[in-house]
Amino acid sequence: MATLDFGRFEALTFDCYGTLIDWETGIARGLRAALGDGVQASDDEMLELYGRHESELEAGPYLAYREVLARACAGVGRAYGIDASEDAARRFARSVGEWPAFPDSADALVRLATRFRLGVLTNCDDDLFALSEKRLGVRFEWVVTAEQVRSYKPNPQHFLAAFERMDVPHDRILHVAQSLFHDHVPARRLGLASAWIDRRRDRPGSGATPPAVATPDLSTPDMAAFADLALA
Repeated sequence: MATLDFGRFEALTFDCYGTLIDWETGIARGLRAALGDGVQASDDEMLELYGRHESELEAGPYLAYREVLARACAGVGRAYGIDASEDAARRFARSVGEWPAFPDSADALVRLATRFRLGVLTNCDDDLFALSEKRLGVRFEWVVTAEQVRSYKPNPQHFLAAFERMDVPHDRILHVAQSLFHDHVPARRLGLASAWIDRRRDRPGSGATPPAVATPDLSTPDMAAFADLALA
């Protein structure tokens, strides 16, 4: 993929979970804590199963992300013959605030904020994202959550809400994300430039993100490499 002319862009919008926050580590730890020793599957197998449950729930009538998490946890448990207690599923839902940032996220965002205006479009509740934002070293100028738009990406409502709120022309916005399914497919359909942070580049399977096909304008393995290119 060709290198972008970053001089074209005034604002960067980010996905959070999977791009800036290491949600696969957080999900795997949280599911094993909730479901106990009965899950003999690998993390990648369990994550793919979780991703299918989560995306199915998000495609239906709007549920708070806490409820999506709890129901997806219970669904994974049932697939392995485990009846997760309501308390265990709720603990898993609350664990979002404990999911770690990728080691390069905070430094990259601080660097990028010296040149670009930053926003985030996240499939999350307002209060849970606020806990994650504290791990990322910056305050985003624009925050669009699933709770605010009452839907989940890849539904385009996050992007449409961002267009309404941001005083930046669409062709001056670059969307930055890991998930082809949640982010790049809708971004490209709406005519947005996009950059792929391909966190799973050296790992088989799709992890917690359902597989999809999209053609971002740029691909880098992590946020550090992205920031180096953007600020060169």
